[in-house]
Amino acid sequence: MPIRALRARTSAADHDCDDHYCIQPRCDQEKLACPAVMDPVMLPRSLVETLSPPTCLLFPLQLSPGSEEDEAHEGCSRENLGRIQFSVGYNFQESTLTVKVMKAQELPAKDFSGTSDPFVKIYLLPDKKHKLETKVKRKNLNPHWNETFLFEGFPYEKVVQRVLYLQVLDYDRFSRNDPIGEVSIPLNKVDLTQMQTFWKDLKPCSDGSGSRGELLLSLCYNPSANSIIVNIIKARNLKAMDIGGTSDPYVKVWLMYKDKRVEKKKTVTKKRNLNPIFNESFAFDIPTEKLRETTIIITVMDKDKLSRNDVIGKIYLSWKSGPGEVKHWKDMIARPRQPVAQWHQLKA
Repeated sequence: MPIRALRARTSAADHDCDDHYCIQPRCDQEKLACPAVMDPVMLPRSLVETLSPPTCLLFPLQLSPGSEEDEAHEGCSRENLGRIQFSVGYNFQESTLTVKVMKAQELPAKDFSGTSDPFVKIYLLPDKKHKLETKVKRKNLNPHWNETFLFEGFPYEKVVQRVLYLQVLDYDRFSRNDPIGEVSIPLNKVDLTQMQTFWKDLKPCSDGSGSRGELLLSLCYNPSANSIIVNIIKARNLKAMDIGGTSDPYVKVWLMYKDKRVEKKKTVTKKRNLNPIFNESFAFDIPTEKLRETTIIITVMDKDKLSRNDVIGKIYLSWKSGPGEVKHWKDMIARPRQPVAQWHQLKA
């Protein structure tokens, strides 16, 4: 009898569908001319005296607590991708493997709105041709699926040669779905005589989507001037997008309000560089009353003369993004007029 993968009925309980980073940085000429990370002793006294109220450039750049310097950061750069609960067991009489996907917690936000539309793909590796999927849970970072999947006609001696692989993705109607994280467990390490339930932390997807590099940037909020200065400092270990094993990166910064694009800035392109230093600052006017509905989207791009530019990775900054982004946003608000820097892992 051939193996059949079946999707069982969803449970009734859930039926809804360095060092000094910046030396003479480039300035945004349209706003206050000098970026947040310059030491005031480097400025003419006349200029300093004219700055009222005090602005971001009167404070040295600070790394956000928990965002370590280059050397210390290497072992701490993994972001929290959330975790997933599932169970697995085997029915010897019916030669059927049962996999139940229950729920996930603390998933990172992938969408402009500061949330995600997660679903789960289920594979029995090394077979990747046959997969099963849960339903999509709209705008939910703590989804409950409670869906059961049956792999029928599956001899036990073959089951223990497989690896159960779960991949959590963010559904996107208009483009490719974004991987959030993955979990795998060899079935020969599980007692399948009864249903076993697991909580597993999600790991970056091994298809390369989890290794796009990191970006160091600072945020400085000035409530008196109703502005935020975004300083794009530098990146490291960027993913090579060109045939020659390198990239030509630049950074786009979008100001979003209620999912609508308001203003865009971008850095210069750094040719053939996977560890570029940008040191460019951009100021955005953001009234205090609009701060909670504001998102700043940072996109690292690879410039291509002959074809469409490639996206290397993105960061969504707001009070409702992923844990690392929210932390940076809150640190910025808690320390007005002070530039706060933090490393961020680029996302697909």
